[in-house]
Amino acid sequence: MDDIAAAAGVGKGTLFRAFGSRDGLLDALFTARMAALREAFEDGPAPLGPSAPPRERLLALLDALLAFKLDNRQLIAARETARAALPRAGHYRWTHSRLCDLISQAAAGTPAVNPGYAAHALLNVLRPDVIEELLAAGETPESIGSAQAALARRILG
Repeated sequence: MDDIAAAAGVGKGTLFRAFGSRDGLLDALFTARMAALREAFEDGPAPLGPSAPPRERLLALLDALLAFKLDNRQLIAARETARAALPRAGHYRWTHSRLCDLISQAAAGTPAVNPGYAAHALLNVLRPDVIEELLAAGETPESIGSAQAALARRILG
């Protein structure tokens, strides 16, 4: 917090008044960065926006989430470490809900697919610690995205 306050040219007290705590600052930063992805999903053009078919949109959302997590690995890891003992954040619930909807639509007529479970499985692969492990093992963002898309296609049947 001291370094951030100094870089912003404000006192540490100003940060605490604005954000309440380090966690509050991390949450505000995450929310600001996540806003573009949410807006693109809710109002943007295909393939991520609402005009795209569900299967295409599901794959685009997974790609966008992977890119977001790769770009924000340190921030996400800091938030998850701080919140390890807390329930899932609202952003996770938002993403999970959207994936459930897309899986339900894309897998219509496939009774073996449990959308809630499938959404958790797909999101679990995008955890920062899993991404870091994959990158350390020689995977690239592209190969991770391809594997994630293949997994989603298998789930959808």
